[in-house]
Amino acid sequence: MFLYGQSSCAGAGSGGAGQPNMLGALIPFVLIFVIFYLLIILPQRKKQKKHQEMVQDLKGGERIVTAGGIYGTVTRVMDDRIEVEVGKNIKIQITKSSVSGVIKPGGTEAKSK
Repeated sequence: MFLYGQSSCAGAGSGGAGQPNMLGALIPFVLIFVIFYLLIILPQRKKQKKHQEMVQDLKGGERIVTAGGIYGTVTRVMDDRIEVEVGKNIKIQITKSSVSGVIKPGGTEAKSK
């Protein structure tokens, strides 16, 4: 005799097979995060570290170019900014982070990439 609310013999063992495994559902998200980290975050950290080293190594007399495209010669290095001579007796102070690159004596620009 068949009663309402009871399951048949064929469907009794298949109750858990229809639900996805929680670990299996998280694997695509973990893979996306790993790829995101390797392609975006890691190279950006390397670039930032190289730029920071370049800025810390600045000293007077070096030719630089700023992020705004201003060329000049470093005259004084302070804790948070540098003084740059952009023309004859024209000096400006800029933040260290706005230095885009150091120009080598041969005229080529050594950017922080």
